[in-house]
Amino acid sequence: MSKQKNEIERLEKAFWQSILEGSPQVATEMLTEPALMVSGHGANKFDHAAYTKMANDDRFKLLDYKISAMDVLLPTEDVAVASYRVVQKVETEGKATEMDVYDTSTWVKVDGQWRCVMHTESPAASKH
Repeated sequence: MSKQKNEIERLEKAFWQSILEGSPQVATEMLTEPALMVSGHGANKFDHAAYTKMANDDRFKLLDYKISAMDVLLPTEDVAVASYRVVQKVETEGKATEMDVYDTSTWVKVDGQWRCVMHTESPAASKH
């Protein structure tokens, strides 16, 4: 199990790094088709072409990120759920902001390879 947990952690970090580096083809190879994402923007179901289009949208750019408190749950040997906190610096339509969120990703084994089928993002509670 530890080997699988380490692999999921590595994949999560590689996915984030591909976003930072502007390499959507790396992330696309890690996704099922279709895949789902749920965030404050709603639920979004997309195929590889739609993900690539989203990732190449210059109105949104990841500038930096820091992942912490990652945990991986393996309910079966072919399903993994990663949960973690991430502080991300993003630029949206030219304006830089920082977001503090909790993320989860559900990974499934497809033909022996881990693929992300669903990702969620929820804002961390306000410090006020």
